[in-house]
Amino acid sequence: MVYFVGLVGLLLILTAEARVGISSESSFCTESRECLLYDLVCKNDDYEVRHYDSVKWVSTDEESYFMDKAMYTAFQRLFKYITGSNEAGVNIDMTTPVTVKIEEKKRLWQSSVFTLNFLLPSDYQLAPPQPTDGSVYFTETPDMKVYVRSYGGWMMSLTSSVNSMLLKRQLDNVQATYNKDYHYAVGYDSPMKILNRHNEVWYMVEGEPVCPTSS
Repeated sequence: MVYFVGLVGLLLILTAEARVGISSESSFCTESRECLLYDLVCKNDDYEVRHYDSVKWVSTDEESYFMDKAMYTAFQRLFKYITGSNEAGVNIDMTTPVTVKIEEKKRLWQSSVFTLNFLLPSDYQLAPPQPTDGSVYFTETPDMKVYVRSYGGWMMSLTSSVNSMLLKRQLDNVQATYNKDYHYAVGYDSPMKILNRHNEVWYMVEGEPVCPTSS
């Protein structure tokens, strides 16, 4: 019985490490030890389709008219969590990417709730320390396929909006089905990195993914 429990525990740890792995396995995870890994389904110059396993994040919500302002406030909140403002008082390594869940039906004259998410490293995927801030909580993304558009430069309200619009247009052109209630703005780089920055827009696949053909 003890052997069985130990084996199950080992399998759970190996599963967590398989989903969140060493950053050297990804060409655009250059500033953190661990990164969210994925399986590439297909790609071309317009977008790609990826498969992600289920993973756990630490998250917080911030209401604002602009993503940039919401991200600044929410980032400070989550940064405090990983630098000791948790019940265990431990420092937790920063990972990549950082994602922002954005409501799709946001109108310019209305505020929106933005959800900022830090990926929990493999050591804390199973049992992360509880937050001491009531506005910080855990979320778990399911096993999923996503449509991804990549772009360089800085992830801001304008660049994120433009690239989400372009990805939606490309998906609609091939009659792909995807979740139209929200999307994710995804960043891989710290503000200190100037060159070769990498950002993405994600839309969740619904049904069978439509693999792009070359433009």
